[in-house]
Order: sequence, then structure tokens, then C-alpha cells
Amino acid sequence: MAPAAALLLLTGCTDGATGVQGKPGAAGVRDPYFPKLGNGGYDVQHYALTLDVDPDTGRLKGTAEITARATQDLSAFNLDLHGMTVDGATVDGEKAAANRAGDELTLRPHRDLDKGRTFRTVVRYSGVPKTITDDDDTEEGWLKTADGALAVGEPTGSMAWFPGNHHPSDKATYDITVTVPKELEAISNGELKSRRTKSEGAKGERTTFAWHTGEPMASYLATLAIGDYRVKASRTPAGLPVLTAADPAVAGRSAALLARIPEIMEWGTENFGPYPFSSTGAIVVPDGEVGYALETQNRPVFPEGQFDTETLVHELAHQWYGNSVTPESWKDMWLNEGFATYAEWIWAEDFEDVPAQKSFDKEFAKADNWAFPPADPPTAADISESPVYGRGAMVLHKVRQAVGDDAFYEILQGWAKKNRHANASTDDFTAYVEEKAGKDLTGLWDTWLYGKDKPEQP
Repeated sequence: MAPAAALLLLTGCTDGATGVQGKPGAAGVRDPYFPKLGNGGYDVQHYALTLDVDPDTGRLKGTAEITARATQDLSAFNLDLHGMTVDGATVDGEKAAANRAGDELTLRPHRDLDKGRTFRTVVRYSGVPKTITDDDDTEEGWLKTADGALAVGEPTGSMAWFPGNHHPSDKATYDITVTVPKELEAISNGELKSRRTKSEGAKGERTTFAWHTGEPMASYLATLAIGDYRVKASRTPAGLPVLTAADPAVAGRSAALLARIPEIMEWGTENFGPYPFSSTGAIVVPDGEVGYALETQNRPVFPEGQFDTETLVHELAHQWYGNSVTPESWKDMWLNEGFATYAEWIWAEDFEDVPAQKSFDKEFAKADNWAFPPADPPTAADISESPVYGRGAMVLHKVRQAVGDDAFYEILQGWAKKNRHANASTDDFTAYVEEKAGKDLTGLWDTWLYGKDKPEQP
């Protein structure tokens, strides 16, 4: 054996050109609240999901084609997947060893992957997707409905229906292709590129919907609504496509508010800057199918009982703050909810003759908002609690008072522009505000963002 060959055996390297030994990517990105969520060693560029759903049995058969770039020399890497059965996997066309441990799917490629290399992983999987119960007892993931299913994913639920790097810090573009019985609709993110119906023998006629999301999306914002929906396509005066879907049981009652989406989008663009996505809309379902509204990208999801003007403004504002500017970790959740809540205050100021100060005073008086600082929720169960919303909005109001209206609206638009389709942290935000304001705001942050005690004066 030649010395060079012996060295390669000792290092375990599969690439004789580089002589570099790959290491497994981390199982988790050490998020403060979900340390096992997400994975290290690679950055996903694109997901191509091909799903076949049988609503009668609840069974899903899927193929996930994941294009990613290695951020280190990789001998193995993980994907997040809850439940489901993995039927096989390949990396760059060659069979990869697949092992499961809880929600971690570990794939070992036939050859190590060099840092910087773009590679393609294909995972074939099947089963009945599960509903996930969060630490705060809300349900997400794959929610069974009377005639289909509804998939919602904040913060961890998307791993119930496709494998991936399920942390908001790894955004990607998506193609989601779904086949269902022809009498049903399958609504997802982005734009519908095709709809084809054909006979599948004993299965009868089935329709395949192909959706494309061309802007980066965090996996928790992916959605899929399967059922007998009333779908309407239109455009805003500026030409932005609007697609809405409403369950027949709520379609009539929700129609008037759905028709106001173009108006709200125009207002949002005036206040927050150019809309960051290529379409907009909404999905409205009966109460009981989901317990909360969610800002799923392009078209938020609403239970009928929460489909009101205030909540619609909130979830559409998230398209700028949360969806385009996405938190670096779940500790930065207040950047989503504080901004969206403050959007409600601006709307009330503009259209309901309610000054933002009055909205501030109302939230200041609520005891729940003082349970903990908005930038430091104590546990994962608290990241969607009152301080993240109400006190988060109070932080922005204090910024507005500190810098003045003109500078504040420049900050609103500038923050969205600077971080368009990117991730940002609380530290990024405070530094950005101080740079634009030209002043030290340490006292403001210490009191309103990080302070544990309620100030004596608002």
C-alpha cells in the first residue's frame, strides 16, 4: 500500500483530491428555546415537495427533494421529521444510509460532501402525519379537518409533513406539488403554476396542484389547506395577485372582509415600504379546525372567529415583519409580534380615530404584559404570550416617541428594506435604531425591552 493511500484510510476521507475528512453536521442549532430544532452543516436553498394525500385514510405519500449547500465538510447530516416512515433516501443520486432517533433523521451520504458544495437530497416517506401539541398546549403540524387537512407550522409543526431544516434561520424557496381527489382544492404558498386532473384507475379522478414560492420562506410559514374551498383570484390596483380561499361554511360571512385585502395592502405599502412577496391573500376556515390565526407566507390562515379587521391587519403586516424579516432565533419573536401589533395601532390611528398613545395606555394597564420582558421569555411556552405582543408594541411606541414620527417611519421602512428576505436579531434591531436615531437608547431598551419591572409612569 502506498503511503498516500494509507493516509486516506486513516483519515476516513472519501475525496482523494482534498484529503479532508468530513464530520457530521450538528443535530440542532442551539436555539434558546428549541435546541434540537434545525440542523448544522448545511444551508437549504430549495425544497421541492411532491405529496399525494388520501383524505379518507389521512395517509400522505411524499417525496422531498432538498437542494442545499454544505457549510462544512460533511460526513453526515440531519433533517427534522416528526413521525412518518422513511422509505428511502439518496444524496446526489446515490443511496444514503438513513437512521431515525426521535425527530432526527440522520443521512450518511455514500461520499463525504466538501464545504461549499451544492448537493441534492431526496427523501421518500409516507404515513399519517401527526398533530403536534406545543408547550403552550396549542396544536399545530397536520390538523385533520372534516374533508381534508390543514398544515400550520409555528414554531415546529412543519416537520410533521415534510423533512427539512426546520429552524427560521434557514430560509429557502419552495415548490409544493399536491395530488388530492378532484372534488377538493389544495391551497399552499406562493402562486399556482398548474392544475391538472386525470384518472388514476381505482382511485378515480385526482387533481394535482403545483405551487411555487420564489421568495425565501422559513419552514414554519409553509402551509397546505386541503378541502372544499371557495377560491377567488383577483389583483390589487397595483397589479399584485390576490388569492383567497374560504371554507363554504364561512365563505359568505368572510367575503366582505376578504375584499378589503387590496385596501390593507396599499396601506401597508405606504407605511412599511414595498411589499416583499409576489402575491397575497388569505385562507379562512371554520372555528375548531385551528385555534389561532397564523401569518403563513403569502396567505395567512384564520379561523372564522378571529377573522376581523384587526387580525387581518396584524397577519398581513407580518408579511413584512416576520416573513420577510425573519427572526434569527425564537428568542427574537417579539420582532414579529411587536411590529404586527403596532401595525394594528397605526391602523386604528389612521382609520378609527384611536391615537397610538391610547392603544399604548390600554396595553400598559394590562397586568399580563408585565409577566416578563418581551426580549426574554422564560420558556418556550411563553414565546407567544402577552408581553411579546403588547409590550413588544410598547417598545416600538417608545422608539417613536424618542425619535419623532418622521424618523420612526423611516426606521419602519428602512428595517424592512435592510433585512428583506433575511434574518435579524434583537441586537441587530437596537443597533439599527440607534444608528438611524443618532443617539444612545440604552435606557429605553433597559426599561421597555429587557426590564423586569413595570415602570411607575408610562
